[in-house]
Amino acid sequence: MEQKTDMKKPGYKTTEFWMSSVAMLIGLAYGSGLITEAGTSGIEKSVAFIASALAALGYSASRGNVKAAEIESNK
Repeated sequence: MEQKTDMKKPGYKTTEFWMSSVAMLIGLAYGSGLITEAGTSGIEKSVAFIASALAALGYSASRGNVKAAEIESNK
């Protein structure tokens, strides 16, 4: 007999959420100039904003995979 597990954990209670949130906030703070020196180049700020976007995208993909696996296991 196959045992089904309940994986309906809210997104904000996952490690992925908190890790991507921290990465995104640090990237945004760096990119906006809150935690940098005055001589920071535009390229560095652009990289920080891109890193923030990738952190958010990575979280979304991770949650999508978890939800797809949950749907598949409940069939």
